[in-house]
Order: sequence, then C-alpha cells, then structure tokens
Amino acid sequence: MTTHVELRRGAYHDSVSLMQVSRAVAGTAGVAAAQVAMATELNVDVLRSMGFDVPDEAGPNDLVVAIRADDPDGLDAGLAAVADALAALRGTGDSGGGGGDDEVAPRTLGSAATRSGSTLAVISVPGQHAVTETFDAIASGLSVMLFSDNVSVDDEVRLKDAAAEADVLVMGPDCGTAHVGGVALGFANVVRPGSVGVVAASGTGAQQVMCLLDAAGVGLSHCLGVGGRDLKAAVAGRSTRQALRALADDPATETVLVVSKPPDDAVLADIGSYAAELGLRVHWAVLGPGRPDLTEAIEAFLAAEGHKVPTWPVTLAAPEDPSLATGPSLRGLFCGGTLADEAMTVAEATLGGIRSNIAHTPELALGPGLTDPGHVVIDFGDDGLTRGRAHPMIDPTLRMERIAREAADPTCGVLLLDLVLGHGAHPDPAGELADAVRSARALAHADGRALPVVVSLTGTDADPQNRARCAEALGAAGASVFLSNGAATRHALDLLGSPR
Repeated sequence: MTTHVELRRGAYHDSVSLMQVSRAVAGTAGVAAAQVAMATELNVDVLRSMGFDVPDEAGPNDLVVAIRADDPDGLDAGLAAVADALAALRGTGDSGGGGGDDEVAPRTLGSAATRSGSTLAVISVPGQHAVTETFDAIASGLSVMLFSDNVSVDDEVRLKDAAAEADVLVMGPDCGTAHVGGVALGFANVVRPGSVGVVAASGTGAQQVMCLLDAAGVGLSHCLGVGGRDLKAAVAGRSTRQALRALADDPATETVLVVSKPPDDAVLADIGSYAAELGLRVHWAVLGPGRPDLTEAIEAFLAAEGHKVPTWPVTLAAPEDPSLATGPSLRGLFCGGTLADEAMTVAEATLGGIRSNIAHTPELALGPGLTDPGHVVIDFGDDGLTRGRAHPMIDPTLRMERIAREAADPTCGVLLLDLVLGHGAHPDPAGELADAVRSARALAHADGRALPVVVSLTGTDADPQNRARCAEALGAAGASVFLSNGAATRHALDLLGSPR
C-alpha cells in the first residue's frame, strides 16, 4: 500500500462539494481509500481513524488530501482524480481560495452579498462555524438555506429570532431541500412549475410530496425548508411562520402544503391559527401516530383542490418461490430520515414497536452495532452516521454493506429500501442498488431462503437519473418499486405476511 497525505493551505471548498470530490477519488481504480476535506477537528479525527497521519499543524482553513492506494500508479491516478475534481469545482464557480482569476474573491459572506446583489445564501460549513456565517448573512439582508447540521437548538432559536427581526428567512439548520423561484437547492427534484407552495420541516418528506404532486400533474411555486426541529416545542415554528408569511405575499402561490415529521401538537395548532390569520389556504402533510401518511395527505389535498387522484407508479416483482424459507422480520434501510420515520409509523400500526437509530421511544433505540433479530428500520442519513462522511444519497457505501449483511441473516424476511433521486444525489444510484439487490437475493436463495425487496423510489422522469429508467433497473433486479413510500411499506408488510 502507498499512502499520501498533504495539506493545501487556505484552499477552502464547501463541505458538500468535497463530499463529491472524495467519492470521485475513492472510486478511482487503484485507490483503496480517500478523503478530501477541510481540516476541521472532526474531519481530522475521522482521517486519523482511517489510518492517515494528519500533521498536527493542520487547521480548519487547510484542505487535506489523503489517499491510500494499492501502488504508486494507483496514487498517481488518485492525485489526478483530485486535480480533475477540484478543477471541475472551479469551473462551476467554487474558486477554492486559490484560483487564478484577476478579481480577488470576496473574503466574507457579507462582502460577497454586497458585491453580487444576492438575496439568498446557501451555507454548508461545519456546524460550529455555521452560526457565525448565518448571522453575517442575516445582517447583510440575506435569507439563508442552512445546510449545516450540528447546530444547537439555542443557536437555532437565536438565528431565527434575528431573521424575523430582519424580515428574512432561515431555512434550516440541516435543511437539505428547497426550491426558490424555480431554482433547486440542495437535494431537490425536477418538478413542474405551478401554484402550490410547500413549507417543509422535513427533507426527503418534502421531496416525496413534490414528486407525488408532479406525478398528479400539479406544479410547485416554492418549497421552503425550515429544518426538522422547527415545529418542535423548543423552536415553536419560528421559520414556518416566516415561510407562510412569504408565501402569503407571493402572487404565484395559491395554496400551501405544510410537510413535517411528527410535530409538537400545540405548535402545530398555533401555526394553523397563524395561517388562518394570513388568509392562506393550507393543507397538512404531517406525520405521526393516527395521522395520514404523506401519500394519503396528498390524495386528500388533490381531492379537496379539485384535482384527479392518479394511480401512483408501481413495478411489482414476480412472487418468490413458495418452497423457500421466509424470515420473520422487516428490515428497513433508508437514506431519507422522513421516509424512514414514515415507514416506521405505518409499520408499527401492524407490527408494534420497531427498533431503530431514530426510534419513536427510547427503549426501542438500537445499540452501537445497529442490529437486532426483530423488526428494524435504520436511517443512514442520521447525524450519527454522517459525521465525517458524505450523506448516503451521495455515498451509499454503509447501506450497501448492510444490505449484504441482511442477505446473510436468516431472520431478515423482507428488505424495505428507499432511493431518492434529483440534483445533488448520486448520479446513478439505481445501478449500484440494483447490483446490491441482485446479489442479496442470490445469496439468500443459495441458502434456501426467500428475500423479497421493496423499494420506495422518490423522483421524477425529469430528474437527471430519470425515475422510469431507475424503476426498470430495480425491477429487473427483482425488486418491487413504488413512488409512494407509504404504499411501499404496506406492500412489504403484505409480503411479510402481517395482517393489516
């Protein structure tokens, strides 16, 4: 093995871009491991845990390039991949602090706002630095999409109070999805324009809702993410109020959908009263026990607004050989946190409590190994599994490894997976997932066991990955594929033989 670690002083790139760079380099022939990241304390810890010797003088403004290759030729190929990927970033406007343009790049977010005349900033620096940058943006009159996670609740409240005073909007923290004036931000699908505004305390939940609307022929004016905690008691809907007011003032928006993970009931009631004061026609797609799932909420919205409820796209796999043994447990392996939460809510009504790293009750929380012989749902996009590594919608390595483990486990009866398409996501996620599904089913069959696989596929045919093409690839691998995450979960329960 050949190992290479170098520091590039002052060569800043945002974390989202570097996730893509690291993945491209790691996938280069001859490269065994690679990480290209800013030398924050967290990233340095991750690099050292990978066996890279990062110099003590590394600081958060330095870029670390760390490659472990099979041989010197593999290292050369990895370094060339780094150069190509960083050059591509510069070509899309990310100068990295060391570009060759005659004009000196702005040194602060505020000076960049002044120079550009922008009204919106996207911030994706590590959480401990995100608060300062967001305050700078607010003071400069910018609304913010705060992609960063690991921002405290107290800081979130402070930022949102400052935004309200400045009459701007903070979307986030941990806001992964938004559509503003036709521009897709973060992880976002290509959907038709229209008159429905979405306010979302959810990322993949917002994507599911937008894709269902698109499949029904209904278009979007804006999708304003507010962060998954916004409708919790501690934050009390601060950004949701700002977003609703902005949509009430928007002539392109006729009706609004509020999408959320399980909220605080008192906060939700308060937001309903506020929306009524604004004169908004608001519908609710809010998860929780006893509430409709997202698909049911969209169907109710369509019916109430006079739209036809379509038949959602489905690809059904051939039935398993009845002579094969069947495991007793549901295993849900998700990249989207809201989709995982929705699947648990739907399944728990039939199966009872489900073990998870985002469990609904503390006693159902999985231990560090994230394993249990019973029913399990894992959110691979949870903060605890993305520290120092790319989100699974970009790099699905951890989930791929877990699919193989489940295939070898006789207690696994049905695999329930999601796949989320759109800008920012893996460019060919269905190809990799189809290979993993095909291998998993073959392994189980060789052991005399059935392994039905159900996939919730969130996307549109206009997405770069093309939903129809992805569904065809997954279907050919033996998976049943649904646009509706709720319907996918219910089909998995049927395959498990659970009465509903």
